[in-house]
Amino acid sequence: MTHLQPRKMDFGFEEADVPFVWNPQNPAWSSMSNAVSFLAVGFEKMIVKLIMQLKPVMTDPEVAAEAVAFMRQEGHHSTAHRQHVKALIKQYPGLQNTIDAVIGEFDLLTEATSTDYRLAYTADLEATFTPVFKLMLDNEEALFRPGDDRVASLFLWHFVEEVEHRSSALILFNALVGNEIYRMRMAPSIFAHVMKVIRIACAGFNQHVPLAQRQVDSLSMFATHRTKQKVLTFFAPYLTKGPMPRAFDGLPRGEQLTALGGVFRSQMPKHDPSHEKLPALAAEWFERYDAGYDCTRWYTARENHDTQQAVTR
Repeated sequence: MTHLQPRKMDFGFEEADVPFVWNPQNPAWSSMSNAVSFLAVGFEKMIVKLIMQLKPVMTDPEVAAEAVAFMRQEGHHSTAHRQHVKALIKQYPGLQNTIDAVIGEFDLLTEATSTDYRLAYTADLEATFTPVFKLMLDNEEALFRPGDDRVASLFLWHFVEEVEHRSSALILFNALVGNEIYRMRMAPSIFAHVMKVIRIACAGFNQHVPLAQRQVDSLSMFATHRTKQKVLTFFAPYLTKGPMPRAFDGLPRGEQLTALGGVFRSQMPKHDPSHEKLPALAAEWFERYDAGYDCTRWYTARENHDTQQAVTR
């Protein structure tokens, strides 16, 4: 039976304004991760709908239990990211149109595609998360620690739970579809859709968040956009949307290449996420959560604990 534990978290985004550049040392990463929040609301809503639709045909009790636990975790993620997005919309009301467009893309996908396709979509995208999130969690000192503790804690919680349920989507796909060649054939259209949604979010940031607040061209994560903007900078610099750093520019290149290799490996037949190398921070997070630490303020709680330990010695 499944060992997944749904954990409902409240990060208190309503308590104070949430900065768009929540990590002031890395505006490009702040923008990219904000786009992940927008994506998560729509994607994980789609997963919940998909599993609810498929529950009547899940005859294997272990598969059904895995699906329910997976759905609950994803439902909690969607709710928490919606609160993050709501906090950004409070400051930049135009972003309501952006989140509506993102959710609309996934609603359309639900209406227009088969359950087999959406199972493949979920399995393909979820399979990439462990190598990608390992890169992020292994570099938490640069990506998360310098930022707003609420936003940092949101992403830490989400990413470690993605690592925890790394096999769930493939378990469901293999049980209900079981056609790895189909999953591979659908991958190009699936990742094209993911990039389309991310681009919608980033274009919305450029449109509705003033450059003084976002500090970067939010579309700079797309190589084709960077190329076009370089040409535009030469001929019409007044039309550019801001500086174009990349979120991972400061991370070790070898680790980035390892993550990229893991993404390609995740799409191959017979891929088994349970064999993936895991980020050390995930185990630490689960230990601290089980011990009763406030994981909605990961860095504040950890620093307070370390200070108390030092005083008692």
